Amino acid sequence: MSKFSDYNFKGQKALIRVDFNVPLDKQTFEIKDDTRMRAAIPTIQKILNEGGSVILMSHLGRPKEGPEDKYSLRHLVSHLNELLGFSNNNSVLFADDCIGTDAQQKAATLKPGDVLLLENLRFYKQEEKGDKDFAEKLSKLGDVYVNDAFGTAHRAHASTAVIAQFFPKEKRMFGLLMENEITAAEKVLKKADKPFVAIIGGAKVSDKILILENLLEKATDIIIGGGMAYTFFKAAGGRIGASLCEEERLDTAREIMDKANEKNVCIHLPGDSIIADKFANDANISSAVSTEIPDGWMGLDVGTMGCDLFTNVIHHAKTILWNGPMGVFEMDNFQHGTKTIARAVAEATGKGAFSLVGGGDSVAAVNQFGYADKVSYVSTGGGAMLEFFEGKELPGIAAINA
Repeated sequence: MSKFSDYNFKGQKALIRVDFNVPLDKQTFEIKDDTRMRAAIPTIQKILNEGGSVILMSHLGRPKEGPEDKYSLRHLVSHLNELLGFSNNNSVLFADDCIGTDAQQKAATLKPGDVLLLENLRFYKQEEKGDKDFAEKLSKLGDVYVNDAFGTAHRAHASTAVIAQFFPKEKRMFGLLMENEITAAEKVLKKADKPFVAIIGGAKVSDKILILENLLEKATDIIIGGGMAYTFFKAAGGRIGASLCEEERLDTAREIMDKANEKNVCIHLPGDSIIADKFANDANISSAVSTEIPDGWMGLDVGTMGCDLFTNVIHHAKTILWNGPMGVFEMDNFQHGTKTIARAVAEATGKGAFSLVGGGDSVAAVNQFGYADKVSYVSTGGGAMLEFFEGKELPGIAAINA
């Protein structure tokens, strides 16, 4: 494996797997959040600055049967020009296919400083199937392969896990974004300074079982919030009213708490909750001890005692991992707990802690509440980061390292 920062791209055509799977307005096709595109720019710029050319490939959305205009990467060309600072004299080229004559001809005639964006990889079913022949056709477009799409690193797809084998080791590498993602994740998973506080939220215990079990081997404290907390409360004999609960995971919750006791890991649950009589922002709202929620009421956010406890634990941390919200933060009346966590993580970071935020809702929260630039690292990969912290080998990373 070649290290991206040490490689000289002069005269080279770099085939880069980026993650341009950005949300588009359904009517105008305007980009609603360009975070993933902006994250790829430093990698692209380094190659261009050194006299190389760039061929970008990505998926967008989940097209079911071949090409669909609403999933075309053509809609991204104008904004990509802006991000790269291109003028009309040097605009991003677009190929109306990712393999085939148009892509081949445009890739073959690229000059240093040129950028070519290929059409959506998922217009071919072979992409998600990890088809070797499809990967080989893609590989012939470039001299060097760069994987800079951490958000797809957990997928064994043709452009992420299969294509690397068609390039010699010195010509396959991670881009700057991937390098940063891996460095940040490994700092937390393998080199964490203690106390190491993991904050795990979201709706379901079943979505987080593996990450919780893996963190029991590494964290000193685990904060559990969001809907999943009520499965733990019921497992401990609490009354949770109409709160979300996975009945089939009650034994799992007990096992996790027992293992935590054995390993001297402190599990922190919110002692009180903001409760509502229906799942809606205009519901009647009250508060209750989390193990004494009345029938017909549901916990939708962390209460005052829970916020104070969580803040205190976070303030003492030297390493912080945050994955998942503390409540239904999309509704104004139930966002206080998640906002409190975001502020506490930012404050701890300001005092010297290393903080990594990952997972779509957690990232949305730090962006929404204005704390994204006050934490150490915000991951671009939701599912990929989750699987990394579950201890799984990610195909996109393994393929480069092979």
